[in-house]
Amino acid sequence: MNIQVLVNDYRNGLLENIHPGHICGVTSMGQIKYKVGDTEHLTFLRSALKPIQAIPAIAHQIQESFKLTNRETSLIAASHRGENFHIVELEKLLDKIGVAEEELLCHPTYPLNPEAKEELLKKNQPKRKLYHNCSGKHLGMIALAKVLGVSTKGYFELDHPVQQEILKALSSISGCRMEQISTGVDGCGVPVHALPLKFIANAYLRFANPELIEDRSIQQAVIKITSMMNENPDIISGTNTICTSLLMDDNIVAKGGAQGVYCFGLKEEKLGFSLKVMDGTEEQWPLIVASILEQIDYKNKDTIQRLYLLSRKEIYNDNNKLVGNKKAVFKLVEAQ
Repeated sequence: MNIQVLVNDYRNGLLENIHPGHICGVTSMGQIKYKVGDTEHLTFLRSALKPIQAIPAIAHQIQESFKLTNRETSLIAASHRGENFHIVELEKLLDKIGVAEEELLCHPTYPLNPEAKEELLKKNQPKRKLYHNCSGKHLGMIALAKVLGVSTKGYFELDHPVQQEILKALSSISGCRMEQISTGVDGCGVPVHALPLKFIANAYLRFANPELIEDRSIQQAVIKITSMMNENPDIISGTNTICTSLLMDDNIVAKGGAQGVYCFGLKEEKLGFSLKVMDGTEEQWPLIVASILEQIDYKNKDTIQRLYLLSRKEIYNDNNKLVGNKKAVFKLVEAQ
């Protein structure tokens, strides 16, 4: 498996934790340029699949059919944190698409944003399906079913036309053959797919550089999705998150998923990256991505600085006392 350590945690100078994983970086020539660990590692995309799951919905013009704004539409590619501005736009989506909240498969929950959750608990408000970080994705799938003229029931089943459209889009944009794609069930109940990391990096390369996409309808959909993600970075994730911080940089398209998977593409550099932290943690993402950008001498230093503000190298305890530090210890290897 060739797992490599990506980040070390130290407490009082002693190694306390390691965070192993894999990294793959590909070029516009379809070749692996950078690697750490195993670029063939089979990885479930989890929520990093969301921009790809949005492709058929955009290609079949749900935005035009339901007269959605860019801000509303961007929610179908989002892992929102349930902040008030997210809920405002989600309720507009419900109304315009003509969906009852009960039709969503995702389970009722509280928002991921701590302040939003605390505010609801103070007011003794109940959980809602709309607060689930995947609710926008589910609304996009239902909207697609309506535009395709098929039943919205069972929109989450693998053999449903909506899921088959997504599977075809994933194969096309990643370059991974359908028979190489493995499938499981995501946390929210819809199908989630696993590919070798090199194909995931390839998909994000094409999100950043849609001119590399041969299928015209997919190319135009990707252009729209990427534009909306960069235009509405706070919608895609939320306040003080890595996705929002990276998408503020118009040169980057990025999305993370549960269990340690993160992906991003660089437009000018024509590079796509995917990574998997094998202990499943997300806390290391900003440090790892910042180190990748530094190692390739990325020109926008403000973007790197924003990442370090999200995940400081220093470790503080509950009393705000400095007790240790984190360090990215991997080196990108240029593939021969």
